[in-house]
Amino acid sequence: MVSETPNSTVPLLPDRHPQHDLFICDVADAVLKDVMAHMEHPFYSLSKKPETTVRRYEHNGNWLEITPSVKGLATIYDKDILIYCISQIMHKLRNGEEVSPRVRINSRDLLVFTNRGTAGKDYSALCEAVDRLAGTRISTNIRTGDEEQYDTFGLIETASIRRKHGLDGRLLWCEVKLSDWVFSAIRAQEVLTLHKDYFRLRKPIERRVYEIARKHCGRQPTWSVGLELLLKKAGSKSSLKEFRRALRHLVEHDHLPDYNVTFDEETDMVTFTNRGTLLSDPVVVDHLVIPTLSPDTYHEARLAAPGWDVRVLEQEWREWVNEMPRNPDAAFIGFCKKVFQKRGRP
Repeated sequence: MVSETPNSTVPLLPDRHPQHDLFICDVADAVLKDVMAHMEHPFYSLSKKPETTVRRYEHNGNWLEITPSVKGLATIYDKDILIYCISQIMHKLRNGEEVSPRVRINSRDLLVFTNRGTAGKDYSALCEAVDRLAGTRISTNIRTGDEEQYDTFGLIETASIRRKHGLDGRLLWCEVKLSDWVFSAIRAQEVLTLHKDYFRLRKPIERRVYEIARKHCGRQPTWSVGLELLLKKAGSKSSLKEFRRALRHLVEHDHLPDYNVTFDEETDMVTFTNRGTLLSDPVVVDHLVIPTLSPDTYHEARLAAPGWDVRVLEQEWREWVNEMPRNPDAAFIGFCKKVFQKRGRP
């Protein structure tokens, strides 16, 4: 879905349609954190060339395989369609409306929403993206006790596309049916809010680095990670030398949304520092103010979820909750207990 050549001298794409605020996304990470704890292997391609090889990742007895179609693995730009669908469904859920895994997409609205151009080639790119999303299959095992469960699913199940008759043949709309896997995550509100400038990032690796920072740093003041581990999480096929160069570019231009990036080349450590552009405590969720938790609550939360960073769990809980708890402290402790029961130690 990328239709222009990146210009490395200008870090961000122009804001073509300055009319959108924050939006909801990252269902991929949201679901994987539920299905396979800390399975952070990326399954969207960062390459502009079709990627047709099977990806496999193993961790602590769990495994994940991503199988592309002959047209290639779904790319991080194809994911824009899911972002759009998720945002529509979340908006309806917030308003108490009925929702369905079938989402009607107005093609022009999608292009505007994702900061794309609206030329004929941009409409054609949408069709190609739908094909890759529908063709990408995910297989995984989930261990429960002494039993092993095997599941396979896609990102979208079906799609219907309508084109305008005439010379331009532009795409008018398409309807996609999200897979049960994706739709269940949305219904459970297992989503993250991304900065609107996400769509202005020129390079696939920058989008992926932002997603990793958003998930791991979140609203914490800082988060540090080794360069090699960050490269692994990013899923890039770049060499360490090339990845180092990309990090230098982020540091030099300081254009990553929500986070400042610093890179210590002596230790190969990358540090993300929160810019304060994300909501901070107390958090407002649909006009609900969730108060700051008691210091004793964090102690109880650590006992409820041993080994977990309770500040990270708090961030996840605050983004998940959609109504004011009667007792926020007790609700958070209960959330931590469920996390530990479901996922065990990190």
